[in-house]
Amino acid sequence: MRKKMVPFFLGVALLVSARAALAEEVPVAIKTKQDLSFKLELQNAIFKGLKWLEKKQNPDGSWSQPDYPALTALVLTAFQGEPTDKYRVEKPEFIQKGYLYLLKNVQPDGGIYAKSSQMPMENYNTAVAMVALVMSRDKAYESILKNARNYLATLQNNGGIGYNKTGHSDMSNTLLALEALYYTKHLAGQDAKPADLQKVPLVDWKSAIEFIQSCQNLPAYNKAVWASDDPQNKGGFVYLPGESKAGEVNLPSGKVALRSYGSISYAGLLSYIYADLAKDDPRVKAVYEWLKDNYTVEENPGMGGDGLFYYYQAMAKALSMYGSDTLTLRDGRVINWRKDLASKLLSLQNGEDGSWVNASGRWWEKDPVLVTSYVLITLEILHRGL
Repeated sequence: MRKKMVPFFLGVALLVSARAALAEEVPVAIKTKQDLSFKLELQNAIFKGLKWLEKKQNPDGSWSQPDYPALTALVLTAFQGEPTDKYRVEKPEFIQKGYLYLLKNVQPDGGIYAKSSQMPMENYNTAVAMVALVMSRDKAYESILKNARNYLATLQNNGGIGYNKTGHSDMSNTLLALEALYYTKHLAGQDAKPADLQKVPLVDWKSAIEFIQSCQNLPAYNKAVWASDDPQNKGGFVYLPGESKAGEVNLPSGKVALRSYGSISYAGLLSYIYADLAKDDPRVKAVYEWLKDNYTVEENPGMGGDGLFYYYQAMAKALSMYGSDTLTLRDGRVINWRKDLASKLLSLQNGEDGSWVNASGRWWEKDPVLVTSYVLITLEILHRGL
């Protein structure tokens, strides 16, 4: 029997049902008191962050860098996912202005990106913008989303997807594209069952899965010379075949392996989930075990502070969809990862203005708009699961 995993955006009802079932195993009064107090604390932090973001909107409706619609899309996704649903229902003027800005970047080819940009990053901007449009639940965007779906499919290259059609494929861009396709699959004229994901027109899902596994340290499925099953790396992921942002490691055997690292390993787990692999698939089991063995909220394993907030968001998405409420670590400790991660993020919030920022500027994480959006989306996922 295939063990299915649970979506985190449009499948909120499924998460709520799962949590309700678990609540029966714990005294209701105790669980309610603990969760309510902590959820209210998270909600307060979320609203402080949203208020800060509202003040940072540019006159044209964008946030941060207008040449990159994805940055605005991340902000809009954060507003649409807040716990009370206030911004989605009331549609304040600044939110409408943000969506109008996204629509101005819809291109004739179906992509959503700025043609004027020196680096259009067509896939990145299109995929992230699609999620923001889906989160609005506005049927007026359906034709735009259908065209964007078809556009993403044209970017597939050797199974994976990169920033654009001619660039090399990588795990981060592949994840973003698969995520956008996953949450818009109902627009492909199917009944939205997970198995129907394999029937999306134009997308070669077999090749996509082959690309994903070609980035995994798992010699049983990846025959590349760098792939290793040593305990430090087995099951984890690298950025693209032959390249790890975490560098190389010399093994006692004399072999040179590529290091697995945290953020991209969560991207690997998520990608397998979006591609409809089951929990008991050896590739899924291997990356999940690596992530458990390397669990921490103090750093991005293998990368330190680089990409830390991308890592936090990927963790919340992946573990929520996988269906894990706790993690049993190598030392035997059982971790409530939602509370652990939420507590860490609360401790990192700027107490004066409600924003977040990374001390490391790699992958744009010195941009407080980007990082605050990452954190708010993460906290909203955690809030829904508590």
